[in-house]
Amino acid sequence: MSTTSDDQSTLAPAEATVGNKLRVGIQGYSGAFHEIATRRFFPDHELEIIAAHTFEDLMDDLLEGAKMDVGLMAIENTLAGSLMSNYRLLLDSKVKVVGEVFLRIEQNLLTLPGVKIEDLEEVHSHPVAIAQCRKFFKQYPHIQLVETVDTALSAREVKENNWRKVGAIASNLAAELYDLEVLAAGIETNKQNHTRFLVLRREKQATATASANKVSLSFTVDHTAGSLYKVLAVLSAYNVNLTKIQSAPIIGKPWEYLFFVDFVVDGAMSWEQAIEAIRPITHELHILGAYAQGVKN
Repeated sequence: MSTTSDDQSTLAPAEATVGNKLRVGIQGYSGAFHEIATRRFFPDHELEIIAAHTFEDLMDDLLEGAKMDVGLMAIENTLAGSLMSNYRLLLDSKVKVVGEVFLRIEQNLLTLPGVKIEDLEEVHSHPVAIAQCRKFFKQYPHIQLVETVDTALSAREVKENNWRKVGAIASNLAAELYDLEVLAAGIETNKQNHTRFLVLRREKQATATASANKVSLSFTVDHTAGSLYKVLAVLSAYNVNLTKIQSAPIIGKPWEYLFFVDFVVDGAMSWEQAIEAIRPITHELHILGAYAQGVKN
């Protein structure tokens, strides 16, 4: 089921746009993978991309509401796993998940036009991007890999500083935006590198549509044997497809855990019915969002 049709009716009401543009906040800078994911989710909207330096800044700006209407936040990667700090932000903030988008991550070596790889002394990028590309750079031991705060910002700095001895690891979009050359494409070691992003709205503006078939929620259970099993057994009885379960320690309660769960409704039962069925056997149950399941690419 696509995330680019039914969902959008709840994401971009007329009162939430400025100058007919949907203001979407991302962590990172123009040309970041967050921007690519945003444009994939909203292919028919005129967008204004609002940069936030950190995920905490993104959440603060989204909740404040003056700068952005919608936020996009990475939540898990097929190589790095879940971004637990973002799960905590999601739980502690008054926002709801209203969509998701999956993006294949391709890392590229970008330079100023005409620069050759033997000319480079340094390559800059976010530490996660560098980690994904170390095997490629083993064949170029003369290049020092330098960690920075963002892939796209690294590309922008190469352009702005006219660095001919420095390259950047970043996206094709960053190359296009900053007039850089793709010296080497697809330099990541593992080609099955995908990131899942959540589309967020302020709680008061988020509504589930008829197309909502996926739910994200969190809860705790009794600290007794079989408590989690009982919850999962009930969900199974309601014929839902559990797509993710993630545990996180409860601060102040050693060896007790908070659970984050995603499930997809399969069949005639509604997601509301499934949640009401587990409510009596869970504690601190929070519905983080109900939305249309995204398409994996």
